[in-house]
Amino acid sequence: MRPAIIAENLTKRYRLGKRGTPDRNLTETLSRMARSSWNMLRARSSETTVNDFYALRDVSFQIEPGEVVGIIGRNGAGKSTLLKVLSQIVEPTSGRVEYQGRMGSLLEVGTGFHPELTGRENIYLNGSILGMTRKEIDAKFDEIVQFAELTQFLDTPVKRYSSGMYVRLAFAIASHLEPEILILDEVLAVGDAQFQKKCLGKMRDVSSHGRTVLFVSHDMTAVRKLCKRCIMLGKGSVVAEGDTDTVVSKYLEAEGSLTPAGQELAIDSYARMGNQEAKFVKLAYYGASPEQNVTSGGPMTARMTIHAEQPRVADSMSVILFDRGGYKLLNADTMVLDRPIELKAGENVFEIRIRSVPLNPGIYTLGLWLCKRPSRIYDYLEAVCEMEIVPAPDDNRMAPPVDGVIRCDFELVV
Repeated sequence: MRPAIIAENLTKRYRLGKRGTPDRNLTETLSRMARSSWNMLRARSSETTVNDFYALRDVSFQIEPGEVVGIIGRNGAGKSTLLKVLSQIVEPTSGRVEYQGRMGSLLEVGTGFHPELTGRENIYLNGSILGMTRKEIDAKFDEIVQFAELTQFLDTPVKRYSSGMYVRLAFAIASHLEPEILILDEVLAVGDAQFQKKCLGKMRDVSSHGRTVLFVSHDMTAVRKLCKRCIMLGKGSVVAEGDTDTVVSKYLEAEGSLTPAGQELAIDSYARMGNQEAKFVKLAYYGASPEQNVTSGGPMTARMTIHAEQPRVADSMSVILFDRGGYKLLNADTMVLDRPIELKAGENVFEIRIRSVPLNPGIYTLGLWLCKRPSRIYDYLEAVCEMEIVPAPDDNRMAPPVDGVIRCDFELVV
């Protein structure tokens, strides 16, 4: 059986400069032609002052039919450019792509939609683009509408949709019109928690029917659940490829550097999910005091600064600890306290104090979560930093992996 996707030496180069870039649009071209000869000469003389930027450089891989493959990497690594090249939205500078079957893509919000057309009309438009007949689209229409939960807005022009409504409809179309290859870019970054759960379930269903899925996400938990294989990009090149556990571990190790206890991090620009109506902008963690490390079995405090543009109320704020493979080990969530969190406009400072951290010594990844129930996610950062839990001074236990991860108290009865 032939691979579903073959990518060979894909390179995408952009030429950056004030004038004379080859990616000029028609309006710019006509304006330039209308200039005086003297100005044209000046423009031409400046064409030599350009810089080459490689969004992709010699990217090669193969994906077999029915595989679900994660594409991961930091912001700017080339993930979105790769998906645009694979989707034939962007031409590569060099290299080639070969794929078998119909391809459906959900990239940036609104891609593939005509803003003046209604949701109903865009369903048929997208189906036509995939090469489907009207009869085939009719057979899937009710399923798409039911999944998107947009019945009352079906005959509203999509230019009036919120970003969440856009994504719900776009995902419903892309996943239900049965392309052999489905490409998804950060589909879980917009939308509520219930919709994200539906997306994950649908992606599992799609893959179980033998269709190929490429999934880009910063949510390593979702990547681990869905993907058996991962490709990690860095600065436009493939830096790791293989089984998901191994590649995700490398990603988390590269993504976060070990942050000392007591050091305040500015995290405003970190990769995140959520609508960011309120967002974490600073974080510091420490043990029994701001100068002390977190010890195994000892206390931990996380001091967080949250910025809100307008007053907001949250009822779920949590500090999460993952192992380096992305498994969630600890979740200190204020939701169990049933205590609303009042956020004023501007900066708000909160502390979550964990009385005893039940983890053995080792390196862990710290994440943050802020939500308004039932499903309004304000902010979620899965990998803010890496932190070290050290042995207590009187602790003679062996370090993991011999002791495992979870610390437990026990006794011997004879």
